[in-house]
Amino acid sequence: MSQMSDKFVIGLIQMKSSKDAADNLARAVEKIREAAKRGAQIVCMDELFHGEYFCRTENAELFNLAENFPGPTTDVLTKVARENKVAIVASLFERRAAGLYHNTCAVSDPDGGFLGKYRKMHIPDDPLYYEKFYFTPGDLGFPTFDTQFGRIGVQICWDQWYPEGSRAVALGGAQVIFYPTSIGWHPAEKAEFGAAQLDAWKTIQRGHAIANGVYVAVVNRVGYEGNAAAGDAGLEFWGNSFVADPFGQMVAEAAQDKEEILVVECDPAKSEDTRRNWPFLRDRRVDAYEPILSRWLGK
Repeated sequence: MSQMSDKFVIGLIQMKSSKDAADNLARAVEKIREAAKRGAQIVCMDELFHGEYFCRTENAELFNLAENFPGPTTDVLTKVARENKVAIVASLFERRAAGLYHNTCAVSDPDGGFLGKYRKMHIPDDPLYYEKFYFTPGDLGFPTFDTQFGRIGVQICWDQWYPEGSRAVALGGAQVIFYPTSIGWHPAEKAEFGAAQLDAWKTIQRGHAIANGVYVAVVNRVGYEGNAAAGDAGLEFWGNSFVADPFGQMVAEAAQDKEEILVVECDPAKSEDTRRNWPFLRDRRVDAYEPILSRWLGK
């Protein structure tokens, strides 16, 4: 284990996915290798990269896409991690038992070891994001993972809108929080609401970086998935994967409409400096926060 004050390099894989799981995995593996050649030590994929974002419909047949952990895909990824001397964060559809499924991130380390997993805690249910049909809310809490390069936290897509999860992994010592994501525009809404939606998405996550004095690494997919001719309006995933530093400044940002790999050096000394000058953790009133454990404080 390296000293936790050492710099380390992260890689974000922004890619398109099709219904061909084998092809998606093969392309992801090549992109992981490319990121490693460019110096990345911890590599993160977008949410559910193994296939199309299937939660656009409620279809019980799609539970067949899930797999056990460990399983075929995690076996491939742990091998790739070992061969390329990288840690890998990968969001996959986990089959825990018959009728019990999770949206889960597997974390692998360069020694080929499986460090553990994080199960998505906040599950949305919105038009074309029918995740409550498929996913049981996570029950592993907000763990952190000690890779050979640094300690990381993970939040998945809808989790990224909640300050509590990001705070929890930051308090667990995470030096960078990864947010694998699949978010996009409803094509009919893009012209009117698209710019504001994208801005809110960036702003909330930059806010987590500032509030916690940590790097945030957000990796989204790109491409259109749907079939308008068949009545499926689909989603246009907006890319814009990015890394923000502990003061919320953009360090790197990907395009909206093409596959891209971001490789960024993270320096824990920046967190140290930021937290010394903006000591939000010091001034927290942990004795007074019990009200947020209630669903609502009114009637």
